[in-house]
Amino acid sequence: MSTYPSTYTRKISKEIRETPDEYLPALLAMVRLFRESVTLKPADESFLQGWKEALNNEVLPVEHLWEGIDAR
Repeated sequence: MSTYPSTYTRKISKEIRETPDEYLPALLAMVRLFRESVTLKPADESFLQGWKEALNNEVLPVEHLWEGIDAR
């Protein structure tokens, strides 16, 4: 197994231990928000959201999806 996770786990743990207690709730909120923003939703949840958007006509024309993308 790689040392990558344990190295960063130790560094993050050290930073948390050195953070004053009164700031821990805010730190926890930031960590949770970060994790939620970088992890993918489960496929069924993502599909249901897309289906709901389609039913509510919250769609974009396909040509708009390629704006700003150089696919050459």
